[in-house]
Amino acid sequence: MEAAVAFLASVTPLRPRHAVVLGSGLGAFADALQQAIAIPYSEIPGWPESTAIGHAGKLHIGVLNGLPLAVLSGRAHLYEGHPVGKVVFGVRALGLFGVRALVLTNAAGGINLSFAQGALVAISDHINLQGVNPLTGPNDAALGPRFPDMTSAYDPAYRAVARAVAAEIGFDLPEGVYLALAGPNYETPAEIRAFRTLGADLVGMSTVPEVIAARHMGLRCLAISCVTNMAAGILPQAINHEEVLETGVRVRDRLVQLLTGILPRLPV
Repeated sequence: MEAAVAFLASVTPLRPRHAVVLGSGLGAFADALQQAIAIPYSEIPGWPESTAIGHAGKLHIGVLNGLPLAVLSGRAHLYEGHPVGKVVFGVRALGLFGVRALVLTNAAGGINLSFAQGALVAISDHINLQGVNPLTGPNDAALGPRFPDMTSAYDPAYRAVARAVAAEIGFDLPEGVYLALAGPNYETPAEIRAFRTLGADLVGMSTVPEVIAARHMGLRCLAISCVTNMAAGILPQAINHEEVLETGVRVRDRLVQLLTGILPRLPV
């Protein structure tokens, strides 16, 4: 990570305190940056490449309406074969680079029947069923404590900002619990029924390891899911990744508007 941080310091004078992670089909926000550089992950020492469809695999560093900002256009996933330490490498490197506020987005399946396809939902809490944790193993005290608290993993003040901005734009931003699985297969209808019983509103294959690693380092987090499909068994049709990407394109403008309004209001 030290080599990655040194590389970033060598290619830009900016030291962003805010960062955004963009999920499947949600990469358009990076185009809103001014004075930006786009660095392929393959050029950053130690940074894992993103092979998932709909992930550009670039780190953008620039300015958004005067706010220095780092934007990860794509992320690494467990299902790509990365160990969990690599999945969170980018978040940790940016934390060491000076980022203190992290906004994550993802494409998620809707379990809560009140969520429509294309809805944006603020994550209020999570359930980790991925079977791994980025904090497993010897603790690096330079990053954070051995037993970090996760009571407010998704910052309540940040969520309040997000709801207020959404209301100003003209739509409601509901909240929900996100359940994370390793993937890459979509869930079975029986699994979705079980997850609803557990209290999950959304299901996906990312975000949770990054939030755990970020909170371990003391970063404040906000996460927003785009309900790109209804989870298995809710509609009488199969789920496919093309549908996920198409819905991401459909909500692109609203998400860009929401993030643009949120980021300057997030205290660090």
